[in-house]
Amino acid sequence: MGVLTIVCIALVGLSPPGIVTAVDRPNDAGHSIRISWEHSPDAAELDGYDVIRTDVAGIDTVVGSVLAGVCAFEDDGVPDSRPFTYRIVAKLDTLRAESPVSNVVVSRGQWFNTGRVNVLVAFALFAGLMLFFISRARKGKEMFIRRIAGLDSVEEAVGRATEMGRPILFVPGLAGVAQIATIAALNILSEVAKKTAKYATDLLVPNRDPIVYTVASEMVKEAYTEVGRPDVFKKENVFFVSDNQFAYAAAVDGLMVREKPATNLFMGMFWAESLILAETGASTGAIQIAGTDSVHQLPFFITACDYTLIGEELYAASAYLSREPLLLGSVKGQDWGKVVILLVLVLGSILLLLSGIKGLSGLEAVLRFFNVA
Repeated sequence: MGVLTIVCIALVGLSPPGIVTAVDRPNDAGHSIRISWEHSPDAAELDGYDVIRTDVAGIDTVVGSVLAGVCAFEDDGVPDSRPFTYRIVAKLDTLRAESPVSNVVVSRGQWFNTGRVNVLVAFALFAGLMLFFISRARKGKEMFIRRIAGLDSVEEAVGRATEMGRPILFVPGLAGVAQIATIAALNILSEVAKKTAKYATDLLVPNRDPIVYTVASEMVKEAYTEVGRPDVFKKENVFFVSDNQFAYAAAVDGLMVREKPATNLFMGMFWAESLILAETGASTGAIQIAGTDSVHQLPFFITACDYTLIGEELYAASAYLSREPLLLGSVKGQDWGKVVILLVLVLGSILLLLSGIKGLSGLEAVLRFFNVA
């Protein structure tokens, strides 16, 4: 920009920005005001704009600066429930020109994001399906869950161990109790413990995590009490080994070689030790049932074990074994929720195809269908 241009503007006067509008930003958690204004007639020559916030005490605060071609700004540092006004200052070298004062605006957080109505509908539908099937299960309605061979064999495995006079080994994974796979494993442990209690079969549960050890001990004790055999429970059979991964694996391998359990159950989260455990168990001639949601360890269990629960089968196992109405209803509700999602995807694909035929944007059609554009 030439010196002549600046001199001319200085003589005539720098034109200020036009009307300034300030609004609370919608669908947010608060602390944000959206400001927009009309460009100064001298916008092509400007260096930029300063955004000034004024509180009720008349104290001005420069909250930001933007380039000359921009006519909007979001003030993200606003205290909620306090009134403010805004002014925009056009800048050119040492020249300044202020806009009129904006309307009074107050920032507030919203309780609900109206742009997420689709999420609310999906949540309500999913919750409704869950409650419906839980209600049916509690009324004694038959809940079909597809046959899982690995779980059907648990009764046989317990019977085999009883006949042979050998214990059952249950490994609840190596992860902490916060992992969903560990929680699923502990639920399965409770059901297995009820079956071993009926036949007075020893159940060995080595643990790597101290908290998992405590929870597992209480769950096994409660399971024995629930079936009326608290006298059969042996506290020393549920024990802590080591929090070191391979020290734990070596100890469990040694236990399998010495005790030669009739059945080994590996349920939960596993890592590099999975094949070590499964191969050692296979060499002792035990029936082995494994279950994990770890994609990387599934091939090893499938290769070395007799039965393997894959992914969500691990989560459904406690419902499959116990037939408890709350768990059964939850599993059925989730399954029907997946059916609804599949139908929505098919419908979205059809809309995408139709929108392409009509010459519209396929992406826009799908976004409009899911209420996100």
